[in-house]
Amino acid sequence: MKLSSSLPLWSVAAPGTAWLLLAGAYLGAGDAIGVLYTFLLTAGLFAGVLAAVFHAEVVAHRVGEPYGTLVLALAVTAIEVALIVSLMIAGGEATSGLARDTVFAAVMIILNGMVGLCLLSGGRLHREQTFGLYGVSAALATLAAISVLTMVLPNYTTTAQGPAYSSSQLAFIAVVSLVLYGTFVLVQTVRHRDYFLPEAESGDEEAHAPPPPVKMAIMSAVLLVVCLASVVLLAKSLSPTLEAVVAAAGAPKALVGIIIAAVVLLPESIAAYQAARANRLQTSLNLALGSALASIGLTIPAVAIVSLASGLTLSLGIDVKSTALLLLSLIVATLSLGTGRTTIMQGTVHLVIFAVYLFTTIVP
Repeated sequence: MKLSSSLPLWSVAAPGTAWLLLAGAYLGAGDAIGVLYTFLLTAGLFAGVLAAVFHAEVVAHRVGEPYGTLVLALAVTAIEVALIVSLMIAGGEATSGLARDTVFAAVMIILNGMVGLCLLSGGRLHREQTFGLYGVSAALATLAAISVLTMVLPNYTTTAQGPAYSSSQLAFIAVVSLVLYGTFVLVQTVRHRDYFLPEAESGDEEAHAPPPPVKMAIMSAVLLVVCLASVVLLAKSLSPTLEAVVAAAGAPKALVGIIIAAVVLLPESIAAYQAARANRLQTSLNLALGSALASIGLTIPAVAIVSLASGLTLSLGIDVKSTALLLLSLIVATLSLGTGRTTIMQGTVHLVIFAVYLFTTIVP
């Protein structure tokens, strides 16, 4: 992506349009116009996604790697956490499994769908791609630990009944999640930043292009948050329609959570896909694995605080089928990303696991 010295008009107009459509929805325009307004909301959602990707690229190019990928991951996760917490407070006990379902869907989408698509598209264009093994190994080790501790271990503890931690256990796991994620960010950005830096390519015009002006980067950072907030709120506005469509099709309700998680993760997915196609697989994996870690490392502590403060039960343990798919995904990711080189083979394996995850969700 070539950056000019000023922001294009569409990148500023897109989030503004999305927020106008949101205002219209809250004022009842959907009831007056009907199905047409649903299509307008959908168009506004995807316009917000594309604008978010553009502004994330501007910020990333200004601050450099790996800070650029961290900006997008943290921005998306912070807004996702705010959405989950607001729904939990409003929904009460009926939303006890909301955080678990959202986090698990995000991990499966990232670890198999996003990573698989990036490896397959990058391998198809460049035959073989390389990346820094140390950074990816650190991310996978952290992801394996934090995933099992938050979504598998609750099924086997005995202090509290069911797939939930007791209050003391939940507080301890929340602290552990923050420690793991915080240490990873410290390693990624300070102590071992070189592990996460992409190799400079002599023909990579974007890597050698001058960074955008500071004022432009600040404007893009603000607009990035505005875009991501509009994407999440539009997804929330469209969720009742989506639930009705899924119910009419006879599909399980869990499919709604997967679709919403996919929409929320769409800006990161597009950015990772573009990086892989440009033969910048390190940046692509930084985005994907960093997003998965942020999704768990920030969401679980936040919902744990809400649960402990309000007395709501927080169901974190996933079922046996989901546990098998999660462990398979972690093992395959460790093997496929364990050599520092990838081809279309690794991408195909991850996408097949993702297809199995989607199929067994619809046909359990």
